[in-house]
Amino acid sequence: MRVAAIQLSSGPDFAANLTAADGALRAAAADGATLAVLPEKWPALGSDEEQLAGAQPLQGPAVAWARAAARELQIDIVAGSVLELRGAERARNTSVHIGPDGEVHAVYSKIHMFDVEVQGRAYRESAITEPGEELVVTELADGTPLGLSVCYDLRFPELYRGLALAGARIIAIPAAFTLATTRVHWETLVRARAIEDQVFVIAANQVGEHGSGLRSGGRSTIIDPWGDVLALAGEEQPTFIAAELDFARQDEIRERLPSLAGRRPDAYHVREPA
Repeated sequence: MRVAAIQLSSGPDFAANLTAADGALRAAAADGATLAVLPEKWPALGSDEEQLAGAQPLQGPAVAWARAAARELQIDIVAGSVLELRGAERARNTSVHIGPDGEVHAVYSKIHMFDVEVQGRAYRESAITEPGEELVVTELADGTPLGLSVCYDLRFPELYRGLALAGARIIAIPAAFTLATTRVHWETLVRARAIEDQVFVIAANQVGEHGSGLRSGGRSTIIDPWGDVLALAGEEQPTFIAAELDFARQDEIRERLPSLAGRRPDAYHVREPA
């Protein structure tokens, strides 16, 4: 299976973002990708106000475009994430899997809110976004199980272990990792999730300036279950990367080093002090 991670430099202008996403997606499909992953919040990225202004329902133009593109190109698409309007006070940061039939096959809302401070700047995703509540594993057109996650989820290994135990062989990570944390943590965390859960990981990051002082670090990557880097983008510009996934190698890794099968959940507790 050939897969692609699409690296974009989105801003508040949905029309410009859509043009960039469409061009990159078509290039990836022409390169032979049958699964493509877009980055987080590709329809609108900027200040909280700009993101809310660009929020859409899942019946809106961003998902409608992705559905039409998947049907036309006959590929599976993880349409990054969109800030999903749900009629509540806050939106949800939602990733959507669309099949070659143009239908929405799965929807996952980001569970972990990016409420942190990085290099003196506070980020409060929960101010405009409410968290999701459940893990999601979907199936690609050929039946391969695909786990869904978004950006900051990457720092919570229990989520990825849950996806692997639910059968995921590939996990998608649409992201808008900050420039600072991309440089020091991104590749280490992505490789760790692939190694410990013996899955392929497709991590599609935003890159460059998004307005309002936001910068993402690029370095979108595709990792195999041994932790080998199959493809890696730079940190300067939009692009796409692609790689072939060898599921026979994944089976061999899981058979020779059966860490998932060797789990001991009955022993995973801390003894109370005497």
